[in-house]
Amino acid sequence: MRVLVLHSHPVEASYGAALYRQTLESLATAGHTVDGCDLYAESFDPVLSRGDRLVYHEYPENIALVKPYVDRLKQAEGLVIVTPVWNFGFPAILKGYFDRVWLPGVSFELVDGQVQSRLRHIQKLAAVLTYGATPFRAFVAGNPPKKIVKRVLRAQISPLRPVTFLAHYDMNNCTAETRAAFLGKVKTAMERF
Repeated sequence: MRVLVLHSHPVEASYGAALYRQTLESLATAGHTVDGCDLYAESFDPVLSRGDRLVYHEYPENIALVKPYVDRLKQAEGLVIVTPVWNFGFPAILKGYFDRVWLPGVSFELVDGQVQSRLRHIQKLAAVLTYGATPFRAFVAGNPPKKIVKRVLRAQISPLRPVTFLAHYDMNNCTAETRAAFLGKVKTAMERF
């Protein structure tokens, strides 16, 4: 299976980068063809410009500036997101990726006013997230990243398939032991992906 792994942490020596490397390695060990998309390393431009918005619904004109990313998404059979959660949301670069790449004609199309997915070729979805907040604080805030992964993205890909959702909460108070345990959990989950 060809797996697209989206990564959005700007610091190469961070725990988030270690999670990304572990994800890539474990998927490859499991025999998958892995396409690692490190948005910061690739200098992805997350800004949906005025020009982008003007052609937003005009497929294929809307993909002109992001065609390589669109091609990678269209080739994916699995999708894994590895990202920190900042202010109970995705980093701007990842949000911008969804705004600029998951376009009409690419991830969905409108048919008689109804949204129809164009991502049914993706068979599996997973997320590896780190939160500064505790699980309770994330719950009280509504945990938007979890809902985006388990509801919005899942619905666009396949509403009936299970989603692998892994989260290390309370990074503000983590220890070497909690980080190592979560890294092991990611390793196991990605080898079973």
